[in-house]
Amino acid sequence: METIRIEGLTKKFGATTAVDHLHLSISAGEVFGLVGPDGAGKTTTMRLLTAILEPSSGDAWVAGHHIVKEAGAISDDIGYMAQRFGLYPDLTVAENITFYADIYGVPQKGRAEKVDQLLGFSNLLPFKKRLAGNLSGGMKQKLGLACALIHTPKVLFLDEPTNGVDPVSRRDFWRILYHLLRQQVTIFVSTAYLDEAERCSRVGLIHKGKLLAVGTPAEVKQLSRGSILEVRCLEPRRATALLRQGMPAAAVGMFGDRVHVVAADPEQAAQQIDHTLSAAGLALESLHTIEPTLEDVFVSVLSREGGEKLPPRMQPGDPSSASRL
Repeated sequence: METIRIEGLTKKFGATTAVDHLHLSISAGEVFGLVGPDGAGKTTTMRLLTAILEPSSGDAWVAGHHIVKEAGAISDDIGYMAQRFGLYPDLTVAENITFYADIYGVPQKGRAEKVDQLLGFSNLLPFKKRLAGNLSGGMKQKLGLACALIHTPKVLFLDEPTNGVDPVSRRDFWRILYHLLRQQVTIFVSTAYLDEAERCSRVGLIHKGKLLAVGTPAEVKQLSRGSILEVRCLEPRRATALLRQGMPAAAVGMFGDRVHVVAADPEQAAQQIDHTLSAAGLALESLHTIEPTLEDVFVSVLSREGGEKLPPRMQPGDPSSASRL
């Protein structure tokens, strides 16, 4: 059953096109991840679908409601957690969620049980009396999620919900989302974390407002246009610059302390890599072929889009966490 349908959705701000003719269909009970770097159009897309912004052209339906003609009805069926969710720091955990229950008109009958249930699976029950301003970043995000769920929405929109949250809290947050799937809640999440995209049912790669690819993580990985060679050396940043200059036909990206090279002919590429780095006095620690990641695919797909420069990426904040676009 289709929960979200998007047809040619476009949003322009003056001469800037933030969302460019999006076409997409999302089914009930699906976790759809919109993946892209900062400025790609993720937040604008979400604000269009939640009827906060009106499109310049195109149409979209959320839970059966048109985002312009039936904008008022959409709020009853969705939960929306923005990047900066509106928690009140001078209210307690319980008071915050009660406030949102009042806004959404949640009946008093059964409300206390619903609050305890949401705080229970968010591991916030012991902190009901703690001021929201005194919560950790991860706990604030989980409280924001509980507030967005208090009225039992059919569709949940999450705009980079774990940005800046530690890896353990991110894992707990996704455990809660998987619990929601059993209740057939459709989840639309934007993220720049590649490990989170791997957790989604399907992902859409977006850049400069355009969807470059849509499919399951496994399907999207198959779009990589060549083999992935992983290079390890003592100066990865310098190696990246050298390989981009010496191998203009290949897509080269830096991933933490490693360099990935997307090449059609891995044997020839390996020889070029060795020659380029050796000529610059850089010794190879290792060089081998690996399975592509979603970020490799993003790099590969962008390199097909007219050879434009890659979007900026941030390095992972923890050695065990995945890359951020």
